[in-house]
Amino acid sequence: MKKLVLLVLILISGVSFAQNDAKRIEQYNLENKVAIQGYDPVGYFTDGKAIKGKKEFTTSYQGVVYKFSSSENKEAFLKNPSKYEPQYGGWCAYAMGSAGEKVEINPETFKIIDGKLYLFYNAYFNNTLKSWNKDQTNLKTKADNNWKKTYK
Repeated sequence: MKKLVLLVLILISGVSFAQNDAKRIEQYNLENKVAIQGYDPVGYFTDGKAIKGKKEFTTSYQGVVYKFSSSENKEAFLKNPSKYEPQYGGWCAYAMGSAGEKVEINPETFKIIDGKLYLFYNAYFNNTLKSWNKDQTNLKTKADNNWKKTYK
């Protein structure tokens, strides 16, 4: 009987994890199932710039695929994924704060705030990081609230 109960619990938790992974994949800004358009999330912190990840240094975390520029960066991510994952599923932080919308980003336009990675749209003479910087505190609060109530 104990084995049956244990088996049922394992099956239920597996289904729950699969549903959570599917939800994350649906909510994240992915290009060909890869986050940050293949840029290394750890590189933003260690090198202070956007660095393209390599196919040989790839991992999946809760259904989202990440690429890294080195095995060291991949290992750092695996030790603490929440430290390196972009905020708001990798969508534009400014758009999340100003309108609660998912807007594409330019992976080379970013800011690290309180140890967290924020990405921004930057194309066609519209760099949303500049707008974000003018009202960061207010926009960040709104973005946090919009993400929690709409996408979590």
